[in-house]
Amino acid sequence: MSKNKITRGNASQFFVAGELCRRGYAAVVTMGNTPNTDVLVSNLEGTKFAHIQVKTYRPGKATCSVGLKAQTDYGKNFFWVLVGLPEKEQEADFGFYVIPSKEMSRNITINHRNWLASPGKNGQKHNDDSMRNVFIPPKVNKEGWDIRKYEGRWDLIERVLDI
Repeated sequence: MSKNKITRGNASQFFVAGELCRRGYAAVVTMGNTPNTDVLVSNLEGTKFAHIQVKTYRPGKATCSVGLKAQTDYGKNFFWVLVGLPEKEQEADFGFYVIPSKEMSRNITINHRNWLASPGKNGQKHNDDSMRNVFIPPKVNKEGWDIRKYEGRWDLIERVLDI
């Protein structure tokens, strides 16, 4: 993995934690010490928690790679945050898509199953691998999953922490 990819991923995790702290929660970056959690966030009392897996994409790109574990529903306290992190010289805004695990799992599973069943560009069979992708708006997948409804949806995490 390139240094740039590592530092971009680290930066995304800190931006997510920072946004949650700004909203009045306690958030920590796990620094790779927890396999499925990049950011652990709780209410200030420490009685309710949410786990967040962060994935980074470049604004203007069509997809964000999430990998095989995106097919697993880790429960109502687990979220994926896709972070559009512009390059230093790029004139683009940050983007944040906050997606519940159940939604990610269902849609990634359907998308991948349909991709495997469809022919490749020369009619050949697709080979299975561990990569899974989410289409970044304005692009949507063939099944019509459009993640725009999750843009900036920090309230989904807040609901878990404020119940």
